[in-house]
Amino acid sequence: MSNEDTTTQNTAQPGPAGPLAGRIALVAGATRGAGRAQAVELGRAGATVYVTGRTTRTRASEVGRTTETIEETAELVTAAGGTGIAVPTDHLDEAQVRALAERIDRDHGRLDILVNDLWGGEHLLAASVFGKKSWETPLADGLRILELGARSHVITAALLLPLLIRSDAPLHVEVTDGTAHSNRRYRENMYYDLAKNAPIRLAFGLGQELAEYNGTAVAVSPGFLRSEQMLSFFGVSEENWRDAIAQEPSFAIAESPRYLARTVAALAADPDRAQRWNGKSTSSAELARAYGVTDVDGSRPDAWAYFEDVVYGGKEGSPEDYR
Repeated sequence: MSNEDTTTQNTAQPGPAGPLAGRIALVAGATRGAGRAQAVELGRAGATVYVTGRTTRTRASEVGRTTETIEETAELVTAAGGTGIAVPTDHLDEAQVRALAERIDRDHGRLDILVNDLWGGEHLLAASVFGKKSWETPLADGLRILELGARSHVITAALLLPLLIRSDAPLHVEVTDGTAHSNRRYRENMYYDLAKNAPIRLAFGLGQELAEYNGTAVAVSPGFLRSEQMLSFFGVSEENWRDAIAQEPSFAIAESPRYLARTVAALAADPDRAQRWNGKSTSSAELARAYGVTDVDGSRPDAWAYFEDVVYGGKEGSPEDYR
């Protein structure tokens, strides 16, 4: 998949300057879910946002969903008030990621915000991970999980960080599933555990390296995410998502992708973020408390606290107590 000839750019109409006006962002893995939502919220705050992914209006990734594309994400960024630029990119292909970095360098000479939200491995989990010992997971599927959840992050960081450190306040966000605290528990399967802990260590290590550049590297995790893919799995929509609680009671603690996205946008606009968050692992709920952010329904769900206290800890409580 080339990222040279199929780039889509949408130019926003002049409007009120947001807190991220003039900032250049890249959301790697912005086709759908939290990645798309973060791109839109960064655009809403005024940023120019490059959005990358493998699914376009002419080609689908191995995820197999054609209902969301990076071109649509770019249009949503622009509609929100930013400038969305879609660049089809497979972040496991070093040449494509280099070409992306060169494109941003030519256009802007720097990168201010890098959101590493790459994944695309949900289709492997039900058949090859959940309920299986690691030796029961087909090796090819396990290695693919590590490629999608870890190797892609490393390639992207390695090739985009030289642009990021040209910013006066670089921000590198690693998006994963679970915080350092919640992931002290084994994540069911060796491959998944490694894939979802790797971004946490990436943020910790890069925080050490970015400190001298007034930079911030932070790992963030949503809770139980109501992504498009998850809603489809339960056969519901965002409008009637609560109908899925009958199938999965813990879905009552679920949060929309915009919840994490709002918190990341607030983090990006915080001039003191390096002192507060550099090298740390955090969650949508912790960031929401820090920045006064709520989900689209006005609640402030804390899925990881609910699982820690009630599901694993045996404490009396309901999901509503943690919203």
